[in-house]
Amino acid sequence: MALEILAQEKVWLDKSKYADAERVFYEKQSKIGEYESSVICSRDTESSNAINAIADLKNAFQKLEVRVSVLEGKSPTSSSSNSSSLNQDIEQLQSLMAQLEARVTSLETKKTAQSSSKPEKKETPKKNDEEDDDVDLFGSDSEEESEEAAKLKAQRVAEYSARKSKKPTLVAKSNIILDVKPWDDETDMKELEKAVRQVATDGLLWGASKLVPLAYGIHKLQISCVVEDEKVSIDWLQETLQEIEDFIQSVDIAAFNKI
Repeated sequence: MALEILAQEKVWLDKSKYADAERVFYEKQSKIGEYESSVICSRDTESSNAINAIADLKNAFQKLEVRVSVLEGKSPTSSSSNSSSLNQDIEQLQSLMAQLEARVTSLETKKTAQSSSKPEKKETPKKNDEEDDDVDLFGSDSEEESEEAAKLKAQRVAEYSARKSKKPTLVAKSNIILDVKPWDDETDMKELEKAVRQVATDGLLWGASKLVPLAYGIHKLQISCVVEDEKVSIDWLQETLQEIEDFIQSVDIAAFNKI
């Protein structure tokens, strides 16, 4: 009889199902708790952001109130106050907005009234042509003044042209280093240099010189000069020096630079 009763009882035989159901229930409860905590955190974040935004708006309204006070010619007053709720902060901002709008409207009205009260410029009556024809007391003087002004202008233009013509123009020059070679080692190099420096013309200026050894006891004369490009030709200078056949064998250009 007892065995038949236990065979019909299903509580202990289905224990695993009840355990699974209990586990699923607690898992759902934990997920609901996590969701509620996340919702609470998001609400706290939104509340914090709203408080910060209202604080920024308060600062902006205070700065605007200072600017309006300056335009009104009044000393700025501090209108900051602490409130205990967001609703009170919003009501305070709305009140400040209404006050500032009223003050700006008053300023605009005053400005419009001042601009409309300015006196209009009266046009000076034009003289009749007949009066101008009849009375010409200063006509001759004005003509004399115009003639004097024209003479003065012409004089100043002439003076300016003269000063401009006296300005020195830029002269193009070149710095040249020449290699003057003798015939042999018996050539008197002092006489050779003396003969070179005797070549003179307008726009030619001789400079420093030195003896540079070549070979077998032979030295060449290296001498510098400055020439004006428009007055002295380099080809002419070389040909003229090479005509001194008693001392000079050849003349070469070692360096050529524009100044």
